[in-house]
Amino acid sequence: MTELPNDVMMLLSFVNMKLRDRYGSLDEMCTDMQIDRKWLENKLASVGFEYNKAQNRFW
Repeated sequence: MTELPNDVMMLLSFVNMKLRDRYGSLDEMCTDMQIDRKWLENKLASVGFEYNKAQNRFW
């Protein structure tokens, strides 16, 4: 798995930047970066953020 920020707000920023700049979907990013999608979604959901497929970002 790719080294990810420990701080959840930094993680949010990092993930949204990657989705905006490089990846067309969360699945594509998770596969390429070897990130467990469920883990990522649960980590960000723990502070109130959800993935919006239409906008390809967490908010």
